[in-house]
Amino acid sequence: MKNITLERHLNAVRQFDICGEFVKCTPYGNGHINNTFLVRCEDKNGKTVRYILQAINTVVFKEPENVISNIERVTEFLKLKSGDPRRVLSLVPAKRGGHIYKDADGYFWRMYDFIEDAVCLERPESESDFYQSAVAFGRFQRDLSDFPAEELYETIPDFHNTPKRYRDFLAAADADICGRAAGVLKEIEFIKERADFYSVLYDANKDGILPLRVTHNDTKLNNVMLDGASRTALCVIDLDTIMPGFSVTDFGDSIRFGANTAAEDEPDLGKVSMDLALFDVYAKGYLDGCGGKMRHEEIMLMPEGAKMMTLECGMRFLTDYLQGDTYFKTKYPEHNLVRCRTQLKLATDMERHWDEMKRIVANYAK
Repeated sequence: MKNITLERHLNAVRQFDICGEFVKCTPYGNGHINNTFLVRCEDKNGKTVRYILQAINTVVFKEPENVISNIERVTEFLKLKSGDPRRVLSLVPAKRGGHIYKDADGYFWRMYDFIEDAVCLERPESESDFYQSAVAFGRFQRDLSDFPAEELYETIPDFHNTPKRYRDFLAAADADICGRAAGVLKEIEFIKERADFYSVLYDANKDGILPLRVTHNDTKLNNVMLDGASRTALCVIDLDTIMPGFSVTDFGDSIRFGANTAAEDEPDLGKVSMDLALFDVYAKGYLDGCGGKMRHEEIMLMPEGAKMMTLECGMRFLTDYLQGDTYFKTKYPEHNLVRCRTQLKLATDMERHWDEMKRIVANYAK
């Protein structure tokens, strides 16, 4: 998105039913999709009231009204399950009705209450932090287990449709529009060798083993708010990608990102592996949070979810590299290729620890 001018975001602030007098609005966080601002107001008693204001990225989310509709429905449902307002994101009403404002230039805006006395981490500072993030996403599954997932909009069509991602990858490799395929034949072959795996979760769903659920689809640690004092899970944030999906892919994306011993774009593959202890910690936290709402057969597919998300991300990075780096932001010409190789190395390490991963989830499935 283009930079948002001060005048534009000040106009947006005025369109929402905020408490008190506006004081200040500043850029906030380090998100890569939406433009985010921290709004500070002051009520009649001199107390500071803060909000999060966001301009929705309509390049990624082409139907922002559907995004807001999903968030409205899910957050209202979650509020019925918890009496603590800090455990659920709260949209601020727009003065013209609803929870979204479209300005004269076509920008779509929304506002949330700011969650006070909470922390959001980029990386876990302890195993407890990782466990608590798992509890948060597991509890998200538990509390929405009786929500009709099929009634939600698919805000990014086929987002975790791995069979389709694989078809898109094959098409990109065949077209080779940038002439890069010859330099990545090893990676292309690695992905092709696992072609039979990519339909495992969809087949399980068709067979009635893996149910369709409400999924978050971006289960990184930095999308969890922890209580600032106790460091226990409060709630999950960044709800734009809430869609119908599989619980095990939410689990799997957390493992792909959080149990990797290296950064997502680590060029030294010798540093890349899966921390089995962190896999164990997260599996326990996720299932503790779920509170028994996942089926035994579903739990047993959690390792498949981790491997699926890792391979899917690897092929997406390689697809983008083959197509000229048009989707993911890159810092240097081979950035997407480095990312791809990191994911493929991580998937290899998962395969090496496969029996151990299965034993861990089987133990918790009891």
